[in-house]
Amino acid sequence: MTRRAKAYEIRKSPIHGNGVFAARDIKNGERIMEYLGEKISKEESNRRGLEREEFANKTGEGAVYIFELDDEWDIDGNFEYNDARLINHACRTNSESVSEDGRIYIYATRDIKKGEEILYNYGYAFEHFLDHPCRCGFPECVGYIVAVEDRPKLRKKLLNMRRKKP
Repeated sequence: MTRRAKAYEIRKSPIHGNGVFAARDIKNGERIMEYLGEKISKEESNRRGLEREEFANKTGEGAVYIFELDDEWDIDGNFEYNDARLINHACRTNSESVSEDGRIYIYATRDIKKGEEILYNYGYAFEHFLDHPCRCGFPECVGYIVAVEDRPKLRKKLLNMRRKKP
């Protein structure tokens, strides 16, 4: 049995902090990595999320690495061994998260060249878009992290907000 070289490496990202980059060419549909962490209830997830957001707002440090697993459970990926927590959001993506048998995996959605940053859409809820500015810089960026299907609605809302300013 032959082993493939590790698909990714961690290094400084032009988008934000550290990022995950292809260490070799990755094929469309290939599983890149697993989002590792502790399986927690929604109640515990909400508690930890609020606690970490408050800390980040006060100190400017820290982040929330909680990933929705299903209607009952989430994965808290706030662990150093979870390299997938460093995948940055972008409005132009090359990967996606997929929930399989109680685990979350990251798959390539197109061929990814060696050295390219691995990116997916965090798809935050539209209602909280102001809490999540986007720094990706791609032409299709709407300035905030929302699900792809919410982008037209957000563009319209932002246009209306600009029109109402004196």
